[in-house]
Amino acid sequence: MSFASRLGRQLDQQLGPRLSERAPQLASGFVQQALDRAIRGAGPLDGAAMAAEKALDAHRDDPDGAVSQLIEDHVRLAGAQGFVTNIGGLVTMTVAVPANIAGLALVQCRLVAAVAHLRGYDLADPRTRNAVLATLVGEEKLLSLVTQRKLPGTPMALATAPVHDPHLDVLVANEVASELMTRVAGKRLASTVGRRVPVVGGLVGAGTDGYATWRIGRYVDRELLPRRRR
Repeated sequence: MSFASRLGRQLDQQLGPRLSERAPQLASGFVQQALDRAIRGAGPLDGAAMAAEKALDAHRDDPDGAVSQLIEDHVRLAGAQGFVTNIGGLVTMTVAVPANIAGLALVQCRLVAAVAHLRGYDLADPRTRNAVLATLVGEEKLLSLVTQRKLPGTPMALATAPVHDPHLDVLVANEVASELMTRVAGKRLASTVGRRVPVVGGLVGAGTDGYATWRIGRYVDRELLPRRRR
């Protein structure tokens, strides 16, 4: 069984059933769970910190090279889960949509958390965790939320805040859940042909999720500046 297939099965077994019970009313608990799994590791995936350290070793302690590798690796992972969860067509939508949301959250959380680790942020710190989640909203949407004063600042501002604001935990997680649902729903509406021709749906899912993950990777690369490790 290929790595992509094992990943898709693991995501379906571990996260998909729980999400199918809650969708479309995803709450902060789902997003926090995805972040926990991304940091600890899930199935065939190492935890975010270990993935970051492996990338750093592979590039001889060159952090920029390590970040580039992490982005490339996670674009492939996102494409794999996007293909697996979108290949079934209309018949499997009730299971595939929640699994797609879960898979995308897991992969993107792992990418952002790995980059944060490389930049010297403590993944156990709730401020860092909120910054990781906020990045998943995307740069344009996030700046809009800051302008509307729904969020106090950018991911960098959240990660370096003087104190942790517990109120932000639920607020940020809910915004991420809403954004992920919007993306997946929009992709489904845009791939009407793919629903009737499953392989086409899989290719659309792979391309869309891979591109979205690439954009998230580029954003976190610009946004989270290096910190001194204590």
